[in-house]
Amino acid sequence: MVDMTPETLALLRSVDTPTVCNAIEVIEGRRGFDAFTRGTPLASDPSAVIVGQARTARIRARFAPIEPPEEIRARRMDYYRHMAEGTGPRIAVVEDMDGPDAVGAYWGELNTTVHKGFGLTGALTNGLMRDLGDLAPGFAVIAGQVGPSHGFVHVTEVAGPVTVFGLTIAPDDWVHADRHGALVIPPAYLAELPAAIAKMQATEAIVLDAARAPDFDFARFEAAWTAFEAART
Repeated sequence: MVDMTPETLALLRSVDTPTVCNAIEVIEGRRGFDAFTRGTPLASDPSAVIVGQARTARIRARFAPIEPPEEIRARRMDYYRHMAEGTGPRIAVVEDMDGPDAVGAYWGELNTTVHKGFGLTGALTNGLMRDLGDLAPGFAVIAGQVGPSHGFVHVTEVAGPVTVFGLTIAPDDWVHADRHGALVIPPAYLAELPAAIAKMQATEAIVLDAARAPDFDFARFEAAWTAFEAART
């Protein structure tokens, strides 16, 4: 398995998720890559890009848990232990099993501060966030909703596959996320991504530069598009 180099990590943090999506298609040589989220998420920081390996869990908050309090607490400690484990960039990916009926905000001032302290760079959830003015600085949350209450929020599963916005994510998957949503980067593509991003940006520049020129017209567009198609094959 190819490791994430510091250079590739820095590059991925400098580009948005649509760019990475397109670059993966460059690597695959075709359209059809589909390991990305569906729907429209909310971003606590619209300018933030989060990249890291997933630490996963599931929660519920709509109803009070029926398990003994000591069991609930033990699972919560297992959760925090899981989040604290590992080195390198990590992202918390938490599936709210209440789905569209979710009412409890798991992500607020307290949890973002704790997770940032553990070394995580952000969180991806289909659930709720709150405390928008008090979230830990530099810790971005990409969520499904905003709400005022934590409800009866409790952890139900730790360190298994989760599905957020239609995307299934397993522990240690490489995730790239921003205000557009998220995707899972196939590990085999890590080494190829820098060249693929550079190629994609260079080919798109053929059309973009032409369109931004003061003498742009259809003839110049047609010529640029022909060059663009030839360059991307």
